[in-house]
Amino acid sequence: MRAMHTLHRRELLHTLAGALALPHLARADDGQSAPASGGDRAIWLGLLRRIADPVLSHLGAGTLKARMPVEQAAGADRRDVTHLEALGRLVAGIAPWIELPSDGSDEGRLRDTTAARTRAAIDRAVDATSPDFLNFTRGGQPLVDAAFLAHGLVRARVALVERLDPKTRQNLIAALESTRTIVPGYNNWLLFSAMVEAGLAVLGARPDLVRVDYALRQHDAWYKGDGAYGDGAAFHWDYYNSFVIQPMLIDVLDVLGDRQAAWKALIARVDERARRYAAVQERLIAPDGSFPPLGRSLAYRCGAFQLLAQMALRRSLPDAVPPAQVRGALTAVIRRTLEAPGTFDRDGWLRIGFCGHQPGVGESYISTGSLYLCTAAFLPLGLPPSDPFWSAPAVPWTSQRAWSGQAFPIDKAIAG
Repeated sequence: MRAMHTLHRRELLHTLAGALALPHLARADDGQSAPASGGDRAIWLGLLRRIADPVLSHLGAGTLKARMPVEQAAGADRRDVTHLEALGRLVAGIAPWIELPSDGSDEGRLRDTTAARTRAAIDRAVDATSPDFLNFTRGGQPLVDAAFLAHGLVRARVALVERLDPKTRQNLIAALESTRTIVPGYNNWLLFSAMVEAGLAVLGARPDLVRVDYALRQHDAWYKGDGAYGDGAAFHWDYYNSFVIQPMLIDVLDVLGDRQAAWKALIARVDERARRYAAVQERLIAPDGSFPPLGRSLAYRCGAFQLLAQMALRRSLPDAVPPAQVRGALTAVIRRTLEAPGTFDRDGWLRIGFCGHQPGVGESYISTGSLYLCTAAFLPLGLPPSDPFWSAPAVPWTSQRAWSGQAFPIDKAIAG
C-alpha cells in the first residue's frame, strides 16, 4: 500500500508540474510573435514594440485616421474618439520605458528612437493643420484619453516634456486645457480631470487645483477598506481600481501633493492602500497566467494589472512580494493575453478580446483605440535591466506555490 501511495503521489506531482508550467502560446495570425528566448525583458520589449509600431508609425506620418481600423460594437460610433484613445493609452504605458536615459545599448537606441517617434506622434495629434489632428472636445470621451496622455507626460517628464518642441508644447497645453469644458461623471472620471491638471502642471501651465481637490477628497471618501475604492459611492467587482483609480491617485499626488497640506496627508494612506491592492492583484494571477474575467472593460487585457506594474516600477511592492515574483506573474499574464491567436489583425492592429479575438467582449464604449490600455502592464520596463525586478532569479508567484503544495504566506487584510 505504501508503494502504491508513493506511485500515486509521484504521478500527482508530475501532473501538477505540467499544469503549472506556462503553456506555449500559439503565434498570432501574421506568423510573428515575441522572442522565445532572451529572458522576460526581451519578451516584453518584443510585444510592446509590436503593439506600439502601427500607432506611432501612422500617427507620425499623418495617416492614423486613414489607416487604423475601427472595430466596435454593433450600433456604436466611436470614430471621433478612438484615435485619441490609441495615442493616450499607448503613451501612458510606454512612458516609463522611454524615460530611461540613453545608454548606447541596442535597447537604448530603440528606446531613443521610440521616444522621438512618440514626440512626433504627439505633435501631429495637437497640430490643427495635421490630417491627424485629434478630437479633444467633442463628446465626453476625450477627457478620458487626454488624461491617459497626461499620465504619460507625468511618467516621462524628460522624454515627453523637456524634449518637446516649444510649439508642440503650446499646442498640447491648449489641447489639454480645452477638455475643461467636459463635465466628468461622479465616479472615477473625477480623476481624469485631476490627471489632466497634473499633466498641465508638468508642462509648466497653471493647473486648476479645485478640480484636483474635488477628485482627491471624493476618492478618499469613497474608500471601502482593505485596499479598495468604490467607483463613486458604490463598489464594483471589476479592475477599475487598477485601470484608473489607484494609479492616477498615486501620480496626481506625486505631481501636486505638496500644494496643499490635506493632499500631502493623503500620500501615506494612498500608498498603503495601493500596496495592499498590489498584493491582492498578485494573488489573482493563476499558475498559468490567467485571471478572473470579472467586470467591465476586459478588452483592456493585461492592462488590468496596471497598479501591480506601477508599484513594481515605483519599487513599492509589499514586503512579502519580491520583484522577481511579480516579474514572473506579469510575464505570464502578458503572454496569456497578448500571444493568443487572433489578438492582432494582419496589419498588426489590436482586435477586441480578452484572450484572442472575442468581439462580444467589446462594450458600447470599446473600440480599437481603447485596447491600447494593455500597455499599462509594461510599466516596469522603466526599471533598468540591472534592477532586481529584471536581474533576480525567477521566483514562483503565490498561486504557483499554493497550487503545487509549496509553502506560501497567508493573506492578511489591512485595517485602514
